[in-house]
Amino acid sequence: MERYRAAKPALTRRDNEFLGDMAAWEQSHSGDNSEQIARLRRNLRRVWEAELTERQSQMLHMYYDLGLNMPRIAQELGITKSAVSRTLSRGRTRLKRYLQYSL
Repeated sequence: MERYRAAKPALTRRDNEFLGDMAAWEQSHSGDNSEQIARLRRNLRRVWEAELTERQSQMLHMYYDLGLNMPRIAQELGITKSAVSRTLSRGRTRLKRYLQYSL
């Protein structure tokens, strides 16, 4: 009975070139999605203002817009890091629930 799985082979230079070629091909053959992005941004603004609690909005702003990490947000607001983590998670979940229909 074998306890360990065989190691996967490492990516070679050719594999990396292929992945780069594939990304370039996808970009050149993809359609224009600027309309979808504009609609998503409009809806994000609406959901942010209407559906998030004040605390969720504040923490998401501090985390994403200001670039503060969770311990720093916790320190600024005088709460625990786990409270920040839970609030961010609930805010993201709420945003995702409302924005999934925007695309």
